[in-house]
Amino acid sequence: MHFRFPFLVLPKLQEFFGQFISVWSPANNRYPFDPYDRLWQSYGDVEAWTNITTSTAIDVSDISSFDTSSAILQSAATPVNGTRIDFTWSPDSSVNNESTSYLLLLYFAEVQRLPGNALRQFDILVDNATWNGSQRYTPKYLSAELVKRIVQGPRQHTVSLIATPDATLAPILNAFEIYSVLPMTELATNTADAKAMMTIRTKYAVKKNWMGDPCAPKAFVWDGLNCSYPPTGPARIKALRLSSSGLSGDIDASFADLKYLQYLDLSNNSLSGPIPGFLAQMPALTFLTGNNANLCGSGASICERGSKESNRVLVIAIVVPIALATLLFVGALLVIRRMKNQQDTWTANNANLHGPPEKSNVYENRQFTYKELKLMTSNFKEELGRGGFGAVFLGYLEDGSPVAVKMCSKTTSQGDQEFSTEAQHLSRVHHRNLVSMIGYCKDKKHLALVYEYMHGGNLDDRLRCKVPAATPLTWNQRLKIALDSAHALEYLHKACQPPLIHRDVKTTNILLSAHLEAKISDFGLMKVFADEFRTHITTQPAGTLGYLDPEYYNTSRLSEKSDVYSFGVVLLELITGQPPTVPISDTEGVHIPRWVRQKLSVGEIESIVDPRMGGECDVNSAWKVAELALQCIEQPSYERPTMTEVVLELKESLAPELLHAMGYYSSSAPSSTMDFSATSIDLQSDAQASDARQETMLELEQLGDGSATHMGPAPR
Repeated sequence: MHFRFPFLVLPKLQEFFGQFISVWSPANNRYPFDPYDRLWQSYGDVEAWTNITTSTAIDVSDISSFDTSSAILQSAATPVNGTRIDFTWSPDSSVNNESTSYLLLLYFAEVQRLPGNALRQFDILVDNATWNGSQRYTPKYLSAELVKRIVQGPRQHTVSLIATPDATLAPILNAFEIYSVLPMTELATNTADAKAMMTIRTKYAVKKNWMGDPCAPKAFVWDGLNCSYPPTGPARIKALRLSSSGLSGDIDASFADLKYLQYLDLSNNSLSGPIPGFLAQMPALTFLTGNNANLCGSGASICERGSKESNRVLVIAIVVPIALATLLFVGALLVIRRMKNQQDTWTANNANLHGPPEKSNVYENRQFTYKELKLMTSNFKEELGRGGFGAVFLGYLEDGSPVAVKMCSKTTSQGDQEFSTEAQHLSRVHHRNLVSMIGYCKDKKHLALVYEYMHGGNLDDRLRCKVPAATPLTWNQRLKIALDSAHALEYLHKACQPPLIHRDVKTTNILLSAHLEAKISDFGLMKVFADEFRTHITTQPAGTLGYLDPEYYNTSRLSEKSDVYSFGVVLLELITGQPPTVPISDTEGVHIPRWVRQKLSVGEIESIVDPRMGGECDVNSAWKVAELALQCIEQPSYERPTMTEVVLELKESLAPELLHAMGYYSSSAPSSTMDFSATSIDLQSDAQASDARQETMLELEQLGDGSATHMGPAPR
């Protein structure tokens, strides 16, 4: 795999020029040792430092900079005598100017198994300053983590790792990278052109170094492309040379989307079929198709003859296998029917020996007895919480894996029917952002469901700072949690057949993993709906006050948009940190949508943003999510977006926030410079590992021109 490094081309952002330092490095430390062809160098001999190493592989699943465990991360520097590590770097003379900035990447992984009374904990400082998340840091044992920081200014910079007063061990550092960040002045490629190029790259598996934006920056335009760069507006593709590129199959319709294309060279490939008519409808286009043996002109006789001969072969190739398959199918049916008759006869003859037949198990999950649940939970010792279905207890399987055991309370109105519905649904609903059901218990009067245990607790506790020793969620983390939750609801609405409505979306039903991956839980209120209008009349509207869709409450008419309303309230909680009912006095409260609208009506976005984020939140990103949340709670419900539309909007909202977090966003930049092209994460799913690094690093969903907005600072 080839990756153009040290150049990392980012659409509509910057160019990176970097150096990569490990505290220890093997003799051959670039590709294939490093899949991204970074040339790692040893920091050199520092008398005040010593190396500690491990031969055990380091888990790199939480970072995108390494695909597999690397020897670079299996060693770390630590002070010989002392409690701190310091190193500096000076500006690169070739890029030194007043706007110079650097991207600093620090890698940490504990390589020693520490005794119970030992603590390695330190503060991370850049130029003698900490930031949110850099204090009291403790590396994870044999698990790599990445700390990022944008450093501004054309001067010498210092990084310091200083042990805290409680620490018994000195700091460590496994490796670091430093990039100089250079501004990119060109606009990104036109949305339609970029999408067309991604489709062409995917369809033909083009083996060129095609990464990032096709036309920008100008110095790194894709191989074989010529682009035009108008004074205003995005870049357009005017020439595409794919001669001798190993293309096969027909000429794809995506070429027609390159509206400004003037020259197309497809010669010396293995293309087949007729030349499509849309090429002739592009009057300014000159195209070459020579030396494609199976490619023929539209309507040419050779195509017709070849088509007739192909049709004869095709008829034979289809009819014969179908006839054979039909004979085999009929024979199999006769055999199965005979076996079934024999089995029914055996069952009838032996009914007195085995008693009445048991009801079949339709859940396809593990069935626990009540005695097993008592043993798993140490007689229901630790209660995790309590909901409409009943209390939830912490338990452990035989292998030590933690689980959450939800018991049906004796007083609940959700009885056997509710339990059976939930168990049946959960047994067939699987998604990475839905809490998985491990099993169930239906033992006489005892009903229970057993779920995977989520170590991070629920979102409500994290937003209200009820989780001990947990730092406040950053804006970027909140957006990712919102996106994870939206993916789950989109799956329930669109991928399940029949579609499913959750009916009780709220922050307490959004659970978090140790790495803040969000999963939707509690399907106890979920119902199946599948009529023509995707609505369902319910006699008892169910849900939680504050999250309950008023239209559903008043009409008892349930639809997907009821979940969208509840999700809109969750979005407002993520932005503000406030509960669904915002207290305005000791005795009064106001519903959060109304409170937010009052603030935004006078342009006070900063006044609603959760102050626990410490001001590290991009204003444009917050405006976009606030507007999306208010769209989700619109009346009537048909004016609300679908969850698919919500997912797309949230992906777009992540873009400015990540730019802000990495220090790229400039409030003085013209709005056009923040208009992202169509190079999307979904379209890059076929790219090689080098594209994956860029994708993970930015986590951007670039969707072209955003929809019009009705609120926000000017200019947007």
